[in-house]
Amino acid sequence: MADKRKILLIDDEYFLLEILKDRLEFHGYEVLTATDGKEGVEKALSEKPDLIFMDIMMPEMDGLEVTKLLRTKPEMKDIPIICLSALGRPADIESAKECGANDYMVKPFQAQELLEKIESFLGKES
Repeated sequence: MADKRKILLIDDEYFLLEILKDRLEFHGYEVLTATDGKEGVEKALSEKPDLIFMDIMMPEMDGLEVTKLLRTKPEMKDIPIICLSALGRPADIESAKECGANDYMVKPFQAQELLEKIESFLGKES
């Protein structure tokens, strides 16, 4: 039996983390959470998730700093990072991609959009 795909959610909005965690676990994913950039880096390096969703504006380290740092680690270079942010200007999206993000989602978004994004990077869970 295959292990569950592991997703790391990094966001300082506790309520959003809990909603997303519940929804993703319901769909069969193992979900890890972190509430700031520093904790997110630690969990990413220790847990080696299959995919990372990360807010841009957070305490300790923002999402762009975290993305840049993770992309310097050989074991993190192939892990998809999707930034989540209320900032939706083209320049914000471009900045995230320049830092190494694979994709970008503007808040608010629907849970179905999140699931479709996961499937586009990891494939459909069976």
